[in-house]
Amino acid sequence: MEPTEAELIAAARSGDPASFEPLVKKYQPRIFATARRYARRESEVEDIVQEVFIKAFQKLDGFRGEAPFEHWLMRLAVRTCYDFLRSHQRNRETAFTELSEPESDWLDRFVVEPDCASENADAARELMEKVLASLSPPARLVITLLEIEEKSVKEIAEVTGWSVSLVKVRAFRARAEMRKILTRMTKDKYL
Repeated sequence: MEPTEAELIAAARSGDPASFEPLVKKYQPRIFATARRYARRESEVEDIVQEVFIKAFQKLDGFRGEAPFEHWLMRLAVRTCYDFLRSHQRNRETAFTELSEPESDWLDRFVVEPDCASENADAARELMEKVLASLSPPARLVITLLEIEEKSVKEIAEVTGWSVSLVKVRAFRARAEMRKILTRMTKDKYL
């Protein structure tokens, strides 16, 4: 019979690091998926995932068991991703000349007929990734959680430790930042 999560956590707290390994194997795919939303290069994703599990093991005594271990671990993962974004913040602006031909074509169609521009989803997704990469860390975090992961404002507040009103303010500012980036892209192209 396999030990429960609570038993594995208790054993790891007692000084048996091998008992933490099944938890890593169980949650590693989810942590990788989360990290990929915040980092582009696979090496950065791997670093984030490794850091999440190191922090989780080191902070295991802080896990009170009031919520499921998965919730605690995902909160730690999101905060680690946010720390990554802040520490790797550099000029994330993308010049329009850096857009691929499909992205440029999609943007052309969107400017002319916004309702009919859904044909090339790949180009739109790539363009969106470039816009996300250009956002400030708080903006990217809140947009990713709100729009991509479809979390509620309350859930985002719980995961980030921000107040509900701060989440709303950051979401408003993030959308404004996205509009500004897209406006600049279209101005570069059409002026």
